[in-house]
Amino acid sequence: MTATTMQPLLIELGTEELPVKALPGLAQALFDGVVEGLSKRGIAFERGDARPLYSPRRLAVLLPGVAGEQPEQTSEVLGPYLNIALDADGAPTRALQGFAHKAGIDWTQLERTTDNKGERFVHRAVTAGQTMRALLPEIVREAIAAMPIPRPMRWGNHEHAFARPVHWLVLLHGGDVIDGDVFGIASDRMSRGHRFMHDKAVWIGRAEDYVDALRGAKVLVDPDERRARIVHEVEYAARQAGGTPRITDDNLEQVNCLVEWPKAVLCSFDSEFLAVPQEALIATMETNQKFFPVLGEDGKLSEHFIGIANIESKAEGEVRSGYERVIRPRFADAKFFFVEDMKQGLASMNEGLKSVTYQARLGTVADKVERVAALAEAIAGEVGIDPKLARRAAELSKADLQSRLVNEFPELQGIAGRYYAAGENEPLEVANAIDEGYMPRFAGDAIAPSKLGQVLAVAERLDSLASGFAAGLRPTGNKDPFALRRNALALARTLIEGLFDLDLQASLVHGHSGAGDAIARNEMLAKDTNKRTSPAAVATTPEHQLRELQDFVFDRLRGYYGEKGVPPQHYEAVVALRPGSLLDFDRRLKAMGEFTRLPEAEALAAANKRIRNILRKVEGEVSSAIDPSLFSEAAERELHDAVEQAIVDTDEALAKRDYVAVLGRVARLRPQVDAFFDGVMVNVDDAALRNNRLALLKRLSDRLGSVAAIEHLSS
Repeated sequence: MTATTMQPLLIELGTEELPVKALPGLAQALFDGVVEGLSKRGIAFERGDARPLYSPRRLAVLLPGVAGEQPEQTSEVLGPYLNIALDADGAPTRALQGFAHKAGIDWTQLERTTDNKGERFVHRAVTAGQTMRALLPEIVREAIAAMPIPRPMRWGNHEHAFARPVHWLVLLHGGDVIDGDVFGIASDRMSRGHRFMHDKAVWIGRAEDYVDALRGAKVLVDPDERRARIVHEVEYAARQAGGTPRITDDNLEQVNCLVEWPKAVLCSFDSEFLAVPQEALIATMETNQKFFPVLGEDGKLSEHFIGIANIESKAEGEVRSGYERVIRPRFADAKFFFVEDMKQGLASMNEGLKSVTYQARLGTVADKVERVAALAEAIAGEVGIDPKLARRAAELSKADLQSRLVNEFPELQGIAGRYYAAGENEPLEVANAIDEGYMPRFAGDAIAPSKLGQVLAVAERLDSLASGFAAGLRPTGNKDPFALRRNALALARTLIEGLFDLDLQASLVHGHSGAGDAIARNEMLAKDTNKRTSPAAVATTPEHQLRELQDFVFDRLRGYYGEKGVPPQHYEAVVALRPGSLLDFDRRLKAMGEFTRLPEAEALAAANKRIRNILRKVEGEVSSAIDPSLFSEAAERELHDAVEQAIVDTDEALAKRDYVAVLGRVARLRPQVDAFFDGVMVNVDDAALRNNRLALLKRLSDRLGSVAAIEHLSS
């Protein structure tokens, strides 16, 4: 097929306004479905840098080059083997005649082929390919049927269902309309312009003219172009106000899916509202109205914001007034809530937590606060933070859950508490820690910046995990109502990235003990009042629960390090040792990265794997005592001397957790290890000699595996 037969292909599905959050996914699904349909049918196409095109009222696919037909189609159908197909005289049997009849030819026209079972008949045929014109309607319908439609709608008096009612269909190959229909809509070359600024049909002469033709009709169908225009408009409007816009990816994407021809409108609100926590005002602007806040030179919220209209209005002042009018009641509510909360005070809010159940077996939120406070106080003493400040921050950490502001804006948990604590003249570090204790709030968020905030974050997660497991709330499948997976990852990240050298097991024991006391107390109370708390937890020992919990935290590290590009074998090597501190875990893992760069690493990993296999097969415990007088081979004597010297050389580095130095030193044992396995038989008949060699291997393996189980590096 020559290149001249390749023509641009345009598919546009015109609809009512599509659901904002689903729009990019719908467009991608249509694009992928069309590309897959062409590929499956062998229709050649050039993808180039093509990507999904879409706006609120349309989904489109534009490929720069698509062939006009399939290539010739070849088929091969295998028939009977010769011993079945021909009789003793070489005449065709009924089996062969039936095969030839099915193929529509005389048996003498069949070809022969040979496989591992012998020679057999085969029917090979070549047919002309179908035209793309004939196949495209089917491809489009298949692509649409495979789209993930949220809540399909029906319209009219038929049974069609889609995300929104469909009103037009454009199918163009080059300049030719391809006949077809979708949802009862026949294809043509007529698209539609902007609903208000160009409410008429738009002639698409050729597929490659599509983007320009719609731009002329006040529709930016390329989402990248539309997004760039929004950013440009917003930044320009913010400069007019002497500030900079706050543009988050989520808000920008949603606005991009709401408009076809974006136009920024600079607005303002009464400066009195700036007394309200700016996070509440920003949440209202972004979440409820999809506006862009404007920040001043100090990075704080100014009294300006920017709305994006889907029209270039001749009466922009009316649009501005509408935006300002719709936001004022929400701001007024936020101000009222904030003022009333400040009057109430944190002490009163905290008192209200005593009547809020955290979990039936674990008691109230106030009970949880007390457990977290005890943990924070203990952890602070271990990491050099004032325990009194840690306890105070923990005691106030959940008070704002009883505030009116958080009731209206749940995302302000902790943030509101920071404002209330600062308003009551609590120490600044305590106020900040109340907010920081929730960090990281989402995937990719930073950990708490201050040490006090990190202490509170660790204590909060430790209690959530320990109490959750103690109460039998371990996640199952997709169910994780207490977000224990997220809490485990946040705990691990804070300990590692905050450089907290904390004994994880001891901390979990502390948390588990507090949770156990709470469960016993609440179950006793429930028994006294003849109430059931909840279904009983799975009967396991505290030791088993703690091991499960530690493994649960370690499992979160698997994904954490995987995203950082750490090979899974490195993770498995370190987790096999179950380091007590996650910071220590991190140091060992980094040392593994250095070790694997050494030329001796692979051989030593294989040697340690071999040693572990040998020791695993030994009945009983291998002695740790080595008798040099029993050495009969030079290689075992040399290995013993080298191992003892390596132990002397690495003891101090091991104590200081200089794992890179430890692994670098044991790597120098390779010549002696190779010589030992080349020249010494371990499992000899002489029991004393055999046990002495096993003891030597155990001592070697213990030092080779002192940083990580390096045998996991060996395939």
